[in-house]
Amino acid sequence: MKKIFTALKENYETALLATALVFLLMALIKPEIQLKQEVHNYLLLADVSQSMNAEDVKVNNQVVSRLDYAQHLMKQVVKTSPCGTYVSVGVFAGESVALLFMPLEICSNFDIINDTIDHLEWRMAWKGDSRITFGVKSAEGIFEYLNIPAQMLFFTDGDEAPKANGINKLDISDVRIGKNVIFVGVGGHEPAPIKRFNANNKWVGYWGTDAAAESAGGGIMYNDASLDDPDPPVAYAEFDRFLSKLDVDHLKDMTREIKGQYIEAVDKPEFYDFVQAQTPAAKFVTAYSVRWIFLMIAALLVLATYIPDLLSYRFNQRLFKRHT
Repeated sequence: MKKIFTALKENYETALLATALVFLLMALIKPEIQLKQEVHNYLLLADVSQSMNAEDVKVNNQVVSRLDYAQHLMKQVVKTSPCGTYVSVGVFAGESVALLFMPLEICSNFDIINDTIDHLEWRMAWKGDSRITFGVKSAEGIFEYLNIPAQMLFFTDGDEAPKANGINKLDISDVRIGKNVIFVGVGGHEPAPIKRFNANNKWVGYWGTDAAAESAGGGIMYNDASLDDPDPPVAYAEFDRFLSKLDVDHLKDMTREIKGQYIEAVDKPEFYDFVQAQTPAAKFVTAYSVRWIFLMIAALLVLATYIPDLLSYRFNQRLFKRHT
């Protein structure tokens, strides 16, 4: 044993550098440990009903549809979220919500998540009407299916068709996921016409008041080419166009009823700060990289090879001062 310590003392630099090399090699294999930690888990839910085709908002000073604007904000939420955040994406139409994929970690699946958001469109709608209160009820089932707490960002203009009234209004005061729901109001505050497209996604005109009322009540399947292609009925004059705007009052009423939150969609840092300020909703077992620990140990071992020289230098300085 004494011989070993003597050999190490005589060759300490080699021993330290060799050990540093071992830790560098260990760092190259991406060492990870499994930790259970609180993380943000967002369900980004997009309203894909017809009113979201109204163009009354801007991205980079270009007028775009409400759905385009919602997609832009959703991608920015993903972009501004730190690694370790989980995201799932869903769509709302008619009276229900559909989940497109289960929660994915954003850094490992960044391109997949953004590609899904890019491909959201009105033709995903399976029914013509838009009853958001029923959609909130449906979202409860999605939360149970996820089996993981999530913060739902519901991007919608709040424009219901048919309009909620005393007869058809659904009581949502007993919704259990209220604290996890954030309504994100998308759209302008002034009435705007709604573009209408055929089944090939070609713009053919604007929704008319008669066609909109008929669709809202009957639930036309917009993805049915036999009904919507090539020439669906449109407004024959400007005064006949069906107009829509962001229904802030309705969204706030629902917010109060379920004890959720409401925020208007604005492409500004304050919006993204609000999203990131939410309390982490879930606990995931995630892989935590310890590469930095190995790299730090390797660096300290390299620096340690200079310690004897530093000590010797200070000792010689003190000795020199004593003799001067």
